Amino acid sequence: MNKKVILKNLGLKDYKETWDFQETLFQSIISIKSNNRNQNTTLDTPNHLLFVEHPHVYTLGKSGDLSNLLISEKQLAEKQATFYRINRGGDITYHGPGQIVGYPILDLENFFSDIHKYLRLLEEVIILTLKEYGINSERSPGQTGVWLDSGTPFARKICALGVRTSRWVTMHGFAFNVNADLGYFDHIIPCGIKEKAVTSLNVELGVKEVSQVEVREKILKHFAALFGAELI
Repeated sequence: MNKKVILKNLGLKDYKETWDFQETLFQSIISIKSNNRNQNTTLDTPNHLLFVEHPHVYTLGKSGDLSNLLISEKQLAEKQATFYRINRGGDITYHGPGQIVGYPILDLENFFSDIHKYLRLLEEVIILTLKEYGINSERSPGQTGVWLDSGTPFARKICALGVRTSRWVTMHGFAFNVNADLGYFDHIIPCGIKEKAVTSLNVELGVKEVSQVEVREKILKHFAALFGAELI
């Protein structure tokens, strides 16, 4: 089993371009797995972890409800935002500058064959990262992602998750609000969950800006430890 994970920081990149790049990596892993099975070979499958920031964009998962997008096409243009229906699970979410978006494209058979465990470990990566900033976060029963004050009237989401898997290969991933413009969340019902707030790390810390380089380093440390991965 290949536990090496190829790390790539894409910087600020268009959502559709990044989605296409993910699909290329995703399909190449599936192709290797298919060839291994059909030809009785044992070629290693690669694993990837992409970090990226996107220009303002709203994405709707395959089971999502379009009515959770609260603005028109014209208003999207005025906000310099785009919109895509995509092939991950979950409902609608927002990506934009100030967010750390992580796309693990992994062959889970290199690690463990358990989608539930995969999602819980991604959440744990963020929970442990927040703990380093003195912030206690948690899961919310029945709601994927990372939350603060879950189960109270002050519950607010700080990290959203949405993934696609096929033949134990993953794509899409997490969006962690670090220095996010939370005003853009006002134009959707985030993840289709009504009357729940969204927050960002800089807001919780009461500072103007948090070093995203530092946050990424902490995420990588916890990702490598929890997945038993070697980052290259």
